[in-house]
Amino acid sequence: MNLLPVQRAAELSIDGPQTEWLIDELWGEDAVGILGGEPKCCKSFLALDMAVSVASGTPCLRQFPVRRKGTVLFFPAEDSLAVVRRRLEGICASAGLDLAALAIEVITAPALRLDLESDRQLLRNTVETFKPRLLILDPLIRLHRLDENDASQVAGLLSFLRKLQRSFHLAIVVVHHARKGGNSARPGQALRGSSELHGWGDSNLYMRRRGQQLTLSTEHRAAPSRDHIPLELLQQAEALSLSLCSPDDCEQTGPNPSTAQRICDALAGLDHPVTVAELRKLCAMRTASLCSALNELCEQGIVLKGSEGYRLPSGHSDPVSPLLPIGFEGNGNGKQPATTLCSDGG
Repeated sequence: MNLLPVQRAAELSIDGPQTEWLIDELWGEDAVGILGGEPKCCKSFLALDMAVSVASGTPCLRQFPVRRKGTVLFFPAEDSLAVVRRRLEGICASAGLDLAALAIEVITAPALRLDLESDRQLLRNTVETFKPRLLILDPLIRLHRLDENDASQVAGLLSFLRKLQRSFHLAIVVVHHARKGGNSARPGQALRGSSELHGWGDSNLYMRRRGQQLTLSTEHRAAPSRDHIPLELLQQAEALSLSLCSPDDCEQTGPNPSTAQRICDALAGLDHPVTVAELRKLCAMRTASLCSALNELCEQGIVLKGSEGYRLPSGHSDPVSPLLPIGFEGNGNGKQPATTLCSDGG
């Protein structure tokens, strides 16, 4: 009788591979993953900063050391080649580098369709020829004509990229958009499309914007993650580059938005009322905490409850800041919630 190999847990080896970094704390050595965020959150600037760092062996964002220098292969599907060059030159100027000396190879094809076997073979051949340490594809939506909400379609594309990574031992960064109004959800859950995209990544990075403040969060399959690293986009002459904020220069933002702010951020991204069940998914929050905060918000008139669910009053773009008492967190003012307000029925 044939059996699968089995070993007693206490006898398993403890000398397995440890986390190896391509860029310390940001990206694993042979990791695939998503660099995500809503539009205008500087995702492409961060991708280009990673490209410059890996090609030069210098720290990403002047802070995170690169452990393996190598060629970078980059496909910009949205930005013009002139814009890409100007941005790269700005990042190099900030880091004191000469762009001409860096092995950053830009794919200049007008389109790349990774749902087509012919284009997959072209990318395979290009990777085999240039042997990049890092491949950056920006953004995912321009690389296919699949239904991103269909897990079976998305899984095929991601499987191709995983096979590419394993065949050629490189890291792959795919830039991808978060859904509108996704700031209130956990970063990975805010990505547009199938949850396959979130689960696929060995290393994921998420850019967010709150007012003028940019933040970066990291997520790794086998290493600690970091939340809300403050960044700023600096301009020197005509050069733009991302940089870590000093505490004195950046807006002060807490490690997590308050419960009330998360609810209002979620509602602000919608044009229709939502039920408690829908809002709980958007906020990634326990029902009890959500209902407690909703009751308070409704009592204060910050959130309105109707027959179809909860919504913000019209004309309030940021209703929490001017109306909530300082330090509000859920049901934090000592009042007992009105239990009739919160229900899944509306």
